[in-house]
Amino acid sequence: MQKSLCLVAGGILAWSMICGWASAQDKKAAGNEERPVNAKKGVPLPPGGPTPRLADGHPDFSGVWFQGSTGGHTFDARARRQFDPKATPEEPPSFQPWAAAKIKAMSSTDYELGRASVNCLPRGVPGMVLINPYPFQLVQTPGQLVQLDELNNNWRVIPTDGRAHDPDPDPGFLGDEVGRWEGDTLVVDTIAIDERTWNNFTGWFHSDQEHVIERFRRPDLNHLFVQVTVEDPKVLTKPWTSAPRMWTLGHEKLQEYFCTNNQEVDQLTKLKDKESAAKPAAGK
Repeated sequence: MQKSLCLVAGGILAWSMICGWASAQDKKAAGNEERPVNAKKGVPLPPGGPTPRLADGHPDFSGVWFQGSTGGHTFDARARRQFDPKATPEEPPSFQPWAAAKIKAMSSTDYELGRASVNCLPRGVPGMVLINPYPFQLVQTPGQLVQLDELNNNWRVIPTDGRAHDPDPDPGFLGDEVGRWEGDTLVVDTIAIDERTWNNFTGWFHSDQEHVIERFRRPDLNHLFVQVTVEDPKVLTKPWTSAPRMWTLGHEKLQEYFCTNNQEVDQLTKLKDKESAAKPAAGK
């Protein structure tokens, strides 16, 4: 997979993920057991059966998951969408005035320079879920959940035994993650997140006080929903909560994807220098 192609494809797919809505969240479509499964044609997956469970009784989230309704890659933008804004609206983040001004001043080049994939950096938390248009694999055993991302082959291991946070965690792209069960929902609580990560592709930076809560649930065999709440008292005026976003079960292995021979930062930096040099002349 060529890195330049990944940037273009990733941008297009991710934009549809952020702005789009999921036709598969329509219960009528999801409940049509007789419809054939065909990802290329954008046909939604039916429920497929009951929720798989581990020996301890908790839902088993194991599987390869694709964003949207079809359980595979599709060129159907509607099928890639993960929620219906009419049924499950998702409000934009409420930034403090200084943060909103900083983001407003950014150009499209700044957006690209801030992208983790452009810098060969992990998307971290919540980016591994929230702004990842590529499939990921979940592997679950009693006491832990492992997430393997196709994107840059990132991974994380989340303890699910209800333990407390490290009392003095070092900041990291994945932060300090702990999981606990609330009924059939797995709640993943993360702090100490590296400030180099963004929460979207258009400048949503965060502070050292960011606190992320992810809620995973699997209501049936073929569907996974994740809802994310972000608290950041230094950047936001109030917590932000996503719509419940949907993934569907696939039956193919993840592809190898490493960020190599990356020349995008140098090219974008040169472009940014040209833009900065042109600003005084434009203001005359």
